[in-house]
Amino acid sequence: MRQIAKAAENQAIAADQRIWLRSLILLRWLAIGGQLIALATGYVWFMIDLPLAPCLAAVSASVVVNLGASLIAPPNHRLSPYEALASLTFDLAQLGLLLFVTGGLTNPFALLVLAPVTISASALGLRPTLILGAAAILIVTFLAFCSLPIRLEDGRLLDVPPLFTFGFWMAIVVGLLFLGVYNGRIARDARSTSDALLATQMALAREQKLTDLGGVVAAAAHELGTPLATIKLVSSEMMRELKDNPDLLEDAQLIREQADRCRDILRSMGRAGKDDLQLRQAPVSTVVREAAEPHMARGKEVFIGLFPDEGGDLPEPVIRRSPEIIHGLRNLVQNAVDFARSRVWVDCEWDEDSLTIRVVDDGEGYPQHVLSRIGSPFMRARRPEQHDSQRPEYEGMGLGLFIAKTLLERTGAQLTFTNASDPFETEGLRPDRGGALVELVWENADILAPPGATGAPNQLINT
Repeated sequence: MRQIAKAAENQAIAADQRIWLRSLILLRWLAIGGQLIALATGYVWFMIDLPLAPCLAAVSASVVVNLGASLIAPPNHRLSPYEALASLTFDLAQLGLLLFVTGGLTNPFALLVLAPVTISASALGLRPTLILGAAAILIVTFLAFCSLPIRLEDGRLLDVPPLFTFGFWMAIVVGLLFLGVYNGRIARDARSTSDALLATQMALAREQKLTDLGGVVAAAAHELGTPLATIKLVSSEMMRELKDNPDLLEDAQLIREQADRCRDILRSMGRAGKDDLQLRQAPVSTVVREAAEPHMARGKEVFIGLFPDEGGDLPEPVIRRSPEIIHGLRNLVQNAVDFARSRVWVDCEWDEDSLTIRVVDDGEGYPQHVLSRIGSPFMRARRPEQHDSQRPEYEGMGLGLFIAKTLLERTGAQLTFTNASDPFETEGLRPDRGGALVELVWENADILAPPGATGAPNQLINT
């Protein structure tokens, strides 16, 4: 889990720090076209006396930058945050110059200063957006007090009431703040979900590879069992017949020892790939125990309980043994063991309609302020130091519960995260099972192995 989280983090960082150059070039061409149309319409249609020389110079600067970017870098080049910040800063400065010579805040196109900040909030991090936002507010404030006025056809200056100028300035500033925060938050949530799903896919792919590897090892152990047993039997007979020949007896003993070694290697490989992975179905207790096994020797007691329906006449259900279920349950057990004081309980209940698995510990439980957000990716960027001291062996991105929730929901499970007791109860009144509680409920049609499904267990070599 730790390696998966770090790999996903590295890929996420690499992806977040890059945006496509061709996207900025295309947006700039659109801006250039819009600026030329606006200047032509004002000059020809409305006969506004515009200073064409500085206006065309500002537009030409954008054309030169766009052509230079297209020639120097390939279209599929991805900009770093600093390169993108420089590009957007140029666009903001070019627009500010164009507004300065065309009336400042009396020009309705002043609203376009929102565009660079919005792009930065959507594609870049917090720092570039703060820089661009501050620059945009400074430019808008400067234009509110200092700009070349718009001169109409008859030579009169366009006179705008100060209240309108102040209101337009306030609207732009509020728009900058609102759109910057809103787009930044939406983009961050989207990136967090995307990165977490990437980690989920990596975890599932890793689990599937282990499953496939275990099946291959199990098949090899099954197929080699008979030849190794034959070698061992023949070598034993040779040892009895060669008692009077020490040299040949030693060779026969070596053959027998190497056969035993091959048996032990295949057995250990089968266990490393997870026992009985050739099965595609297993009793629920077997699947739960396999999922919890890596965390049962970490100094905390893990109890697995089986509770049939009230009548007690239903046999233990045989469920699908999928990587999603095993990996999801393992993450839930890991989280419980990490925060438990000494004990963790995994209870399995079933009836004619559903199967329920509850994972509960005797720790402090979930903090109240995060209960409603459990299962969302990247709930917090950094864990408090007190949590680090409770889990000194744990290093991760906080993705465990999200990955478990995503994988288990894919199998049809309904997950509920809560606390088994009131966190404000006094220490003496808290029950043993008073920590965090995760409840998983499957409909039988979603979790039970299909009728007639078969699977041969791994055959260990015992000779």
